[in-house]
Amino acid sequence: MEHKKSYRIFLVDDDSFLLDMYSLKFKQAGHTVDIAKSGEEALRKLKEGLAPDIMLFDIIMPGIDGFALLENIQKEHLGGAMAKIALSNQWQEGDITKVKALGADGYIVKASAIPSEVLARTFAIIDEKA
Repeated sequence: MEHKKSYRIFLVDDDSFLLDMYSLKFKQAGHTVDIAKSGEEALRKLKEGLAPDIMLFDIIMPGIDGFALLENIQKEHLGGAMAKIALSNQWQEGDITKVKALGADGYIVKASAIPSEVLARTFAIIDEKA
């Protein structure tokens, strides 16, 4: 999906296949992509100064999960004004409510969206936030 602006995307997921697939899709659409394979790695990169426009993150990861990642980002004031979007197979209403309460701007269920739809939904969330 083409979008009028080029964004710096930060993908956080412990699934290498999904990281590779979404990285490729966002890069093909003209965006810069950074990845982290864990919540710990994501926090380290943000503390080191990574300043993405958008962070898409999984909820279920070993170690620091998506909920704890959001809590740490909020507590430590990391990432500046980046949009935070959960990209997970967790689809229970309680999970969606919890990530939004922790500051997420959106929630995309992986299992119900093909990669091009993930891009479209990501940018729809960003456009709503703007």
